[in-house]
Amino acid sequence: MSRSKRTLLSLCGLAGFLGLWELALRSGLLPGSLVPLPSMIPGVLWAEIADGIWLEVVTASLSHYAVGVLIGSLLGIAVGVAAALLPRFNAVHAWLARLLRPIPPLAWIPFAIIWFGINPSAAAFIISIGVFWINYFASHSAVRSVDPGYDEVARAFGHTGFMSRLTRVSLPAAAPGILGGLRAGLGQGWMTVVAAELFGIPGIGQRMMEASSLLATDIVVVYMLTIAGLYALFDFVFVSLQRRLLRWQP
Repeated sequence: MSRSKRTLLSLCGLAGFLGLWELALRSGLLPGSLVPLPSMIPGVLWAEIADGIWLEVVTASLSHYAVGVLIGSLLGIAVGVAAALLPRFNAVHAWLARLLRPIPPLAWIPFAIIWFGINPSAAAFIISIGVFWINYFASHSAVRSVDPGYDEVARAFGHTGFMSRLTRVSLPAAAPGILGGLRAGLGQGWMTVVAAELFGIPGIGQRMMEASSLLATDIVVVYMLTIAGLYALFDFVFVSLQRRLLRWQP
């Protein structure tokens, strides 16, 4: 099936879903007081933009989202690569990783409030935890799966130092897996950012909580779609960069 045909079918599926949603509300099958009409959403979005609220909360969320994703990604990749290449380091931290990994990022909210207070730093901390583990395991698995023969060839060509083999063999060969972890981390960050803001930090999550307390479900849907749109934009940009970085792949 061609890409244009798949795109057309996807648009038809989305249009059909929205049409059924609208029809169910107008026919009384769904409660209009609790579920907004899809046709109302563009007007509500415009009102949020005109009032300056949309830009304010999106900018606030993007600030600690970017910090959390950056810190979590860098630390996750660094620790994951180190664990894959340094057996002693891997042995020292293995049980600690198994102990901390099952703890969800939201469980750290009480500590985030105690350590950082109710401010964007707390949200960035929570986001970074979720992003860290995705990048950690993706990088660890990617480096461990590199063919040992590459390392032997590098040694034969004089790359006997650890850093030389790391930058010329291990990281380039593991790049597809590492970048895959980065891409997954972008999505994980958005899934965490709303929950991280629910306890009073300015941003999309706080605005959604305020709207839900007033049963303004149309505003809630506006920001749900905002998150979806921002993630789609970030993912598109990242995939474009990924293709350029991995253009050597067949």
